[in-house]
Amino acid sequence: MNILMALSQLEVTGAEVYAITLTEELIKKGHKVYVVSDTLTTKTKAKYIKLEFNKRGIFQRISQIKNLVRIIKENKIDVVHAHSRASSWSCQVACKLMGIPMITTTHGRQPVHLSRKIIKAFGMKTVAVCENIKEHLVKELNVEENKIEVLRNPVVSDNFPLSPKRENPRRIVSIIGRLSGPKGEVAYNVLEILSQKDEYEIQVIGGKNIPEKFEKFKEKENVRFLGFIDNVVEEIKKSDLIVGAGRVGVETILSGRPLIAIGEAKYLGLVTEENIEEAMKSNFGDITFEQNSIDYKKLLVDVEKSELLDIQDIKKLRKYVIQEYDLNKIVNRIEKIYAKSYVERTKYEIPVIMYHRVIKDVKKEGGIHGIYVTTEQFEKHLKYLKDNGYKTLTFEDLKKRKTTIPFRKEDKEVILTFDDGYVDNYTNAFPLLKKYGYKGVIYLLSHLDYNKWDVDNKENPESRFDLMTFDMIKEMKEYGIEFGGHTKTHPRLSQIDISIAREEIEKSKVVLEEKLSTKLVSFAYPYGDLNEDVKKIVKEVGYDYAVATDSGDISFNTDLFQIRRIGIFSTNSFLTFKRKVSGKYNFIKIKREAKEQKRRKEC
Repeated sequence: MNILMALSQLEVTGAEVYAITLTEELIKKGHKVYVVSDTLTTKTKAKYIKLEFNKRGIFQRISQIKNLVRIIKENKIDVVHAHSRASSWSCQVACKLMGIPMITTTHGRQPVHLSRKIIKAFGMKTVAVCENIKEHLVKELNVEENKIEVLRNPVVSDNFPLSPKRENPRRIVSIIGRLSGPKGEVAYNVLEILSQKDEYEIQVIGGKNIPEKFEKFKEKENVRFLGFIDNVVEEIKKSDLIVGAGRVGVETILSGRPLIAIGEAKYLGLVTEENIEEAMKSNFGDITFEQNSIDYKKLLVDVEKSELLDIQDIKKLRKYVIQEYDLNKIVNRIEKIYAKSYVERTKYEIPVIMYHRVIKDVKKEGGIHGIYVTTEQFEKHLKYLKDNGYKTLTFEDLKKRKTTIPFRKEDKEVILTFDDGYVDNYTNAFPLLKKYGYKGVIYLLSHLDYNKWDVDNKENPESRFDLMTFDMIKEMKEYGIEFGGHTKTHPRLSQIDISIAREEIEKSKVVLEEKLSTKLVSFAYPYGDLNEDVKKIVKEVGYDYAVATDSGDISFNTDLFQIRRIGIFSTNSFLTFKRKVSGKYNFIKIKREAKEQKRRKEC
């Protein structure tokens, strides 16, 4: 995807570090990322474009919107991710004009006033970096809860190896944060208390300029102002204790140093196993739902208690933080938010079509269940796709893309799938696929040579229909047809013992891969029947994708192990087929399903 990160700042902030950490990982995953901001101090491989969001007059706003529209057009931006109030207002207008989604990350408490409630500017989805922000947005700004997701500040934990404890008779206490605004007030109050203790060497890290009221501390022999520095982590490692909040709190714990969490909203004190969850909920003191005055009475007590934390205490905290702030987990989730937002905004997603049988004679071959199309219908479908410039993809093709590239309407892509591997897929469908130069994906049963699961159905038995031989399968594979797994015997996987379900999935994969001499990429759940335990098995045995039937999200990339498909049957008119391959069909269908579900609840 082409992604635009938007920041508004005049000096380095936690939001900038967050955005650039995210940016670098997205670039590694194959995305193209651009950054627009007043300033940029953190190094990045993304292209930086200066845009002064902090100039907030009406004419400046209009200029920002014009520049954003130009940037979006020139760089074919798919999604904008804004990280501040000032940038989000201008970005929201530009995104609306360009018809692309905007996502925001809310890093802190927002001002509560009428204009903010009316013009929220949080985009299609906002990521809250802690639970207290989500509560604040819902209760004070009336943001819909389903439009907010809590995802913490992503951190590359490998960049923060556990550092051994310093051996130094004089303790170094580092206060890290801005010296302006509410954080500046916190830093000032902490300095006022700690600078009285000559046994501590106090370092103040942050802020390009030292405000006038801090000047008096320069006279203290035990206080040093380091200002803004590039590598804060190195100073954390040189310290015995850190006082800070937000991202500083995360980096301190990962580096193996004690932390006294004081943010602009709350005094949490020394972070331990007992209060780590509360600390994360408030982003280490930066955010509370209701603003409270900060009580510094415990500060000196907590400084002394910090000396008692041993390495085991630190390791436990560090393990907890690594789990909660894991970079890959958070970036993967944000990628999916981008993808779904793009799909919802453009109202288009790649159609994944489901066929079963392709037959010539309805009377002789139709059977009872009606899961077929005729060769005349199938050829008409393929001719329509060809005449309208459609290309067929397989899941092997998608795997080679290596990133969540959005499916665009103008690319005219479609995935044709066939369940069960009937002989007529070879005798009837295959010649037509070759005629039109198309590929498909066929899901095979490894331990059956006919449709035994349907024939043995006591309530509604089907006629017997043979499945393809491996000579047929190999010929189709050489042409470019992809084959996937469909279990051994076609059971309803969620309704059998989980150990049997595992054998059905795993054993069929082993047998099919051995016979085909290739790795299977995708799997189809028989009957579209699954649950979370079944999905987990499909992942564990090594599939990359799994397709369902009528279940699954509107967005293909939301869950690659429950991809929604669109069934095609002989009863479908040609007009219905055209609607089903348009890329818009599932939007209509899911909306209809939701209405029906609501009606049933009301009855």
